[in-house]
Amino acid sequence: MRRVFPLVLIVGVTISLLTQGSAGAPAGLTPLGAVIPLTGRFASGGAQVKAGYELAVEDINARGGVQVGNRRIPLELVILDDESDPTKTVSRLETLATQGAVAYLGGFGSDLHAAAAAVAEKNRIPYCGVAFALHSIHQKGFKFLFSPFIKSPDIAIGIYRFLNSVPTAQRPRRVAIFAERTDWGRELDRLWTARSTEFGYQVVLSAEYSVGTRDFSDIILRAKAAGAEAVFSVPTPPDGLALMRQMKELDFNPKVILMIRAPDAVSWTQALGKDGDYVLLTPGWHNAFKSSGVAELNAKHQQRFGRPADVITGPSYACVQIVANAIERAGRFDPVAIRDALAATNMQTVAGPVRFRADGTGVVPFVVVQWQNGTQQLVWPKEMGAVPFLYPARPWRER
Repeated sequence: MRRVFPLVLIVGVTISLLTQGSAGAPAGLTPLGAVIPLTGRFASGGAQVKAGYELAVEDINARGGVQVGNRRIPLELVILDDESDPTKTVSRLETLATQGAVAYLGGFGSDLHAAAAAVAEKNRIPYCGVAFALHSIHQKGFKFLFSPFIKSPDIAIGIYRFLNSVPTAQRPRRVAIFAERTDWGRELDRLWTARSTEFGYQVVLSAEYSVGTRDFSDIILRAKAAGAEAVFSVPTPPDGLALMRQMKELDFNPKVILMIRAPDAVSWTQALGKDGDYVLLTPGWHNAFKSSGVAELNAKHQQRFGRPADVITGPSYACVQIVANAIERAGRFDPVAIRDALAATNMQTVAGPVRFRADGTGVVPFVVVQWQNGTQQLVWPKEMGAVPFLYPARPWRER
């Protein structure tokens, strides 16, 4: 028997209380449906996504909801757990479609989003997702997929430009790529390799590994032997922790460690302590942003979780802002009309200004965050209030 784990947040008067014809909303409608990994390998990231969605819905409903026609209508959000399993992502989204969802909110992790995008297209329900950088899914001609989040081509260029902010004589020129054996891992491997020479870098190792690998000693020792000064990777949280621990055990001390995705959550420093410092991530946002609404979001997150908003919570909050704005501009609860309004988005969010290209990718800043003394600090771009980049990473024995 299939298990479904519905977590439902209902704030104020819900759409399900509306009668047929009220602003175009049929009785029993669940306007926003989200499928998020709340358990499994991506649970820590999924928790940040969930927090962003919930806080945004609460804030919108505190103002009376979305303006549709001449009425303000509170939102109802239904969240289902896909257990970090793309097969269950698909089935949960189908469940939400049968419940009348007029917009989907995505989860965490490129493989889950890739599975979700095809369902949204088939059901002709607009999908807004962050926490995934996979670009190839946007090259399939999908019209209902929108992602206000940095993508692989911009990451490949952005990280080299960021490292070129280091004085020329000190730059980490020799790069090892630990490529996860997934579509996204291979996509970034190709892009990092292809763009390396023009920015003055040499890829001395490109080594694949499977998700869930327990022994990384072979690729670590090969990178060490090749004299790699920087490591680029996109591990899941469990794989990222294993990589860090084994690099320390094997005394591999690159000057730069970039791990996209794995270090997003506070569980990183809880698990690694000082060994988790110096690591770079590119989460697309940081709570030091000066965008409108960030201070209020940080205050509410601090009250609820004991810290300012997490790096994926901000983009997730923005996703709800974007969808709510599209509903208002569409003027009705019609998925196709909402989709068309999303395509025309040009607005300010907690993540800054957002608009979409024709392929659904967002025009958003490239952001680099670094773990410093057990906290995540914004280190790029400088004009957003970044603190100094700690470079090079101190050897393990000196931490």
